[in-house]
Amino acid sequence: GMHIATQLALFIENKPGTLARVCDELETAKVNIYAICTSDTIDYSVVRMVVSDTRKALLLFEEHGTLVIESDVLMIDGDNKPGSLAKIAHKLAGAKVNIEYAYCATSPDARKGLLILCPSECRKALKVLNT
Repeated sequence: GMHIATQLALFIENKPGTLARVCDELETAKVNIYAICTSDTIDYSVVRMVVSDTRKALLLFEEHGTLVIESDVLMIDGDNKPGSLAKIAHKLAGAKVNIEYAYCATSPDARKGLLILCPSECRKALKVLNT
């Protein structure tokens, strides 16, 4: 399966306990994290995530004064085998769609893996990859 999903990018303090508090809030609201990626700078961390209930998570973060940016990404439930990402990358390159960033993780024994992909043009990427 492949579809366009909403990713939330949070800007939080880069210090111990901050991510734990974010996760606690999501747990209390019964919002599941499907995918997460963090990157750091000296002053703050950018936490990108795709969650089970985007609206609820957004309200929660805004209540706490956390800066959040929404964006469209592709969520791809794909094969966990050599060449899967290469195939996707080649199709997008052929259509002149840039992969701005991507993140995924897969258990070694899993047959499927979840890839979050941020292409330069989400709808075009979805169309290209579905053909």
